[in-house]
Amino acid sequence: MSAVETVIDVRGLTKKYGDKTVVDNFDLQVPKGAVYGFLGPNGSGKTTTIRMVCGLLIPNAGSGTCLGFDVVEQSSEIKKRVGYMTQKFSLWADLTIRENLEFVARMYQVSNRKEKVDEALEELGLSARARQLAGSLSGGWKQRLSLAACMLHDPDLLLLDEPTAGVDPKARREFWDSIHVLADRGVTILVSTHYMDEAVQCDYIAYIAYGKKLIDARSDELVDQVGLHTWRVEGIGLSDLSKKLAGADGVGDVARFGTALHVSGLDKDKLRTAIEPYFDNPLLTWSEKKPGLEEVFIHLMTGSEDNFQ
Repeated sequence: MSAVETVIDVRGLTKKYGDKTVVDNFDLQVPKGAVYGFLGPNGSGKTTTIRMVCGLLIPNAGSGTCLGFDVVEQSSEIKKRVGYMTQKFSLWADLTIRENLEFVARMYQVSNRKEKVDEALEELGLSARARQLAGSLSGGWKQRLSLAACMLHDPDLLLLDEPTAGVDPKARREFWDSIHVLADRGVTILVSTHYMDEAVQCDYIAYIAYGKKLIDARSDELVDQVGLHTWRVEGIGLSDLSKKLAGADGVGDVARFGTALHVSGLDKDKLRTAIEPYFDNPLLTWSEKKPGLEEVFIHLMTGSEDNFQ
């Protein structure tokens, strides 16, 4: 890992609005070419954190570098090298796809604009729709256009703020395929999301709740790092069972997943002791399972305190 270039290294980033601390003492290190996911509920500070990390928002406290530039003193240099895709479609509805891209290319003072626009249209599968008005596009096609626009100036860092909100699963899959192609080229990507199936697409994941980073790790190591244990139970009377288990010694979380309950806790033996009295119930079927990101997320959120309360 020592040979991997670190493109973001920030420590103690804090942002306050009035007497409310929106982001509290945030540290982050991101290697070049990584897809780094910020996972958390709405209003948790994900977007504010990403903007501070990349010099788009000045922190009240903290320091660090992004792409080799100081996030406080050299934010203008960082902005030149960043592509930012907002959650809300922010291009011009009454312009065609090509006109939108040509206009963005002029704003970024991109050289050989026609070639760059043609290349973006081809790479994102937009060539056949180049003359279509942006306002008439579906969510998935608007998403492709937004990605094409923020990549026109060949940024080293790409910021994606809830990029697939309201987009169908097929379009989301195609979007992530495009993201991984960019990462393979060496583009570093920060993405905020609250979709668990998207989080697993990231190389690293940081959980943020109410302005605080709860944990961050490689996505394939995060579940083991938390040390959670989970049992799955199916059958009749799950609502009543959920009430009985909630708060029991050894039970950290009880969550409904479709037709089953997932019962989790940090102490494996105590968790089993808490649920064993219900093993003999013929209406219930129990099985031990490896917890996933969603169980970990629920567990971390249970112990978090809302900073706006």
